[in-house]
Amino acid sequence: MSSLLKKMCAAVCSVLCLASCAGLDVTAYRDEKPALDLRQYFNGKIDAWGMFQDRSGKVIKRFHVVIDARWQGDKGTLDERFSYSDGSTQQRIWTLVRQPDGNYIGTAADVVGEARGELSGNALRWRYVMALPVDGKVYNVDFDDWMYLMDDKIMLNRSVMSKFGVRLGEVTLSFSKP
Repeated sequence: MSSLLKKMCAAVCSVLCLASCAGLDVTAYRDEKPALDLRQYFNGKIDAWGMFQDRSGKVIKRFHVVIDARWQGDKGTLDERFSYSDGSTQQRIWTLVRQPDGNYIGTAADVVGEARGELSGNALRWRYVMALPVDGKVYNVDFDDWMYLMDDKIMLNRSVMSKFGVRLGEVTLSFSKP
């Protein structure tokens, strides 16, 4: 295959990938039940189990997260404590603020700027940039993060990570309330 043809194929694939990401709108879930109320679900202790897969689908890391979530009015704090399969640990503290339109803004120390959360029906879509340390360097990676409330105890989460529109991998989580 010629170099020009390879470049053209790569460009077409990139455009198709970007177009497919832009096509899904959270309002498609507006009639889905049970309706997700972040202040209700993320309140108290929540356990989550997850994994990170690279772009080939290989599981790179598994983890458990214990979340302590509290709200005062429209402002919430999610204190996340991660335990990874390689023995490492991490803490992330999110501050979430419910906006007048019912959507959310989120901040955390390793989030670049603000996370934007759109809520509709049983679904929440977070979009943000996270500063991820990898092998002594820090990379700003785009997250397209979807959460789906299954019932009053279980929520599923799938995040696609990308850089410059190129898919790097996925994070999958299952949240469980006692």
